[in-house]
Amino acid sequence: TIRIALWSSEEQGLFGSRGYVAKHFGDPKTMVLTPDHKKISAYYNLDNGTGKIRGIYLQGNASAGPIFQSWLTPFADLGAKTVTISNTGGTDHQAFDAVGIPGFQFIQDPADYNTRTHHSNMDTYDRLVEDDLKQASTIVASFVYNTSQRDAQIPRKELPTVPAAAATNS
Repeated sequence: TIRIALWSSEEQGLFGSRGYVAKHFGDPKTMVLTPDHKKISAYYNLDNGTGKIRGIYLQGNASAGPIFQSWLTPFADLGAKTVTISNTGGTDHQAFDAVGIPGFQFIQDPADYNTRTHHSNMDTYDRLVEDDLKQASTIVASFVYNTSQRDAQIPRKELPTVPAAAATNS
């Protein structure tokens, strides 16, 4: 099964994705996980405007690096080559990562995103770059398809530990 989701209230605190994760996969405050937690292989996020994909952040998940590098290889001529161990924040993949589900954000060209359109009345349909969106949708579709066809799930990092305050209140 492949799920596609659009989130609301990301800018107010990732409320849409955090609510979805809490309902379907687990509570990051207690690390009480649902049965569906073990069924999800990965979460991929594209959240930085219309720009082309240039790579993917591993969010510290080194074991996913060789897999993703091989998946990006066919797209090198489209400029998508980077696989970085780095974390990036401020977007919905963090809700999944917080409960131990491999969550990844694609690296994108900024285009006008941070300087002109992000969170402004200039963030309109006519600012979309069709060729960039075609490239990005092709790469995202490839990652999702490859994930669904793997015999094994995408490797996971160790489960996060329960925050100390939550552990003492349970």
